[in-house]
Amino acid sequence: MTSDRPTMIEFRDVHKYYGDYHALRGINGTIRAGEFFSLLGPSGCGKTTLLRTIAGFEDISSGAVLIDGKSMANVPANVRPTNMVFQSYAIFPHMSVAENVGFGLRKDPRSKPEKARAVEEALEMVGLKGFGVRAAHALSGGQRQRVALARALILKPKVLLLDEPLSALDKKMRERMQIELIKLQRQVGITFILVTHDQEEALVMSDRIAVMFDGEIMQLDDPETLYRRPNSKMVADFIGTMNFIPATVLSEAGDKVEVEAKGLGRVALDISAAPPAKGESPVVGLRPETLTLLYDDQKAPERETEGLVDEVIYFGDMTYYDVYLGGTDVEVRLSMRNVPGRPVLDVGAKVRVAWSPSALVLFR
Repeated sequence: MTSDRPTMIEFRDVHKYYGDYHALRGINGTIRAGEFFSLLGPSGCGKTTLLRTIAGFEDISSGAVLIDGKSMANVPANVRPTNMVFQSYAIFPHMSVAENVGFGLRKDPRSKPEKARAVEEALEMVGLKGFGVRAAHALSGGQRQRVALARALILKPKVLLLDEPLSALDKKMRERMQIELIKLQRQVGITFILVTHDQEEALVMSDRIAVMFDGEIMQLDDPETLYRRPNSKMVADFIGTMNFIPATVLSEAGDKVEVEAKGLGRVALDISAAPPAKGESPVVGLRPETLTLLYDDQKAPERETEGLVDEVIYFGDMTYYDVYLGGTDVEVRLSMRNVPGRPVLDVGAKVRVAWSPSALVLFR
C-alpha cells in the first residue's frame, strides 16, 4: 500500500492563468513517494499544464508546488529532482541508442567507463540489453519509448513525469507497455506521474488517480473507489460506462436514502452510495457488469425486472445488450460474458434482468 508513504509532491492552492484564461483553479493535493499516480481528464482540462508546473516548464500564477518538502518557487527545470518522458519521445535520430541514453551524462564527473556501465544498466532495466550500438532511427515505436525511459531514468530522478507516452503505440503494444511500465515502476521504486486521457490506461496502471475537469481536480482516489463510488455524475460518466436512470428521492434518515428509480422501483441505499447533493436532477447510476440476464429458470439473487432487448453488440469474449427496463423508455447497457452454452440473444427478445441495490450510486 502507498497510503503510509511520505509525501513526495504537494500542491497548495495552485492557480495558473494564461492572460484571462484560468487554466488551473486552486489545485490542492499530494502525491506520495513511490506512487504510480495519474492525472486523468479530457483534452484541455489542465492535466498537462499541471505536469509541466511540476517539471518547472510552466510558472504558476499563485500557490505553491513542493517536491520532497521543498518549495519549487524560482527553481529552474534543470535542477529539479524530476525528469520527463515526452509524448514524442524526442529521440535523436542521428545518435545510437547508447548515445541517446547517455545524453544527460555529458557533464557528469564520472569516467567514460563508468558512464558506459550506467548506460548498459539503464538499457537492461528497460529490457534493451545489447541495443546500445543500434541506430536510433532503426527502432520500433515500443523500443523508442523504452529508450526515452532509459534516458530519463539514468539520471536517477526522484519523480518521473510521463506525458501520454503510450499514445503513439498500437493497441497491443500499448497494453504490453502498460504492464511493463507498472513492473518498471515497482522495480525502480520512484514516483511516476502519468498524464493520460485514457480511462482504462489510468485504471490499469495507477495507485491513485486525479480526475480533472476545467482546471480542477474533481476526485482524487484509488481506481476501485473512482470506478465504484464516483463522487459526481461527471466523474461517473467519464470513468468507464455508467447507466443513468431517473430517480426520485423519497426520504433520507440515518444512514439510508430511499429512492424510486424508473424501471427498478423503490430501493433503500446506504448513504455512502449518495455523494453530497449538487443541485442536479436525481439519477441513480449502475455499471453494465452489475446487471445480469437471467436464463431459463434462474432466480435473481436479489432483485429483478423485465426488459426488452433493443440492441446487441458482440465483442467475442463479451456481448453488450441495450435493454429497455420494465416497459419504460429507460434504456440501460449490460454486459454478459460469452461462456460455452450461453446463447447470444436477438434484438426484440424479452428478458429478465437481475440487479442489486448495492450496485447503485445516487447523484443529485
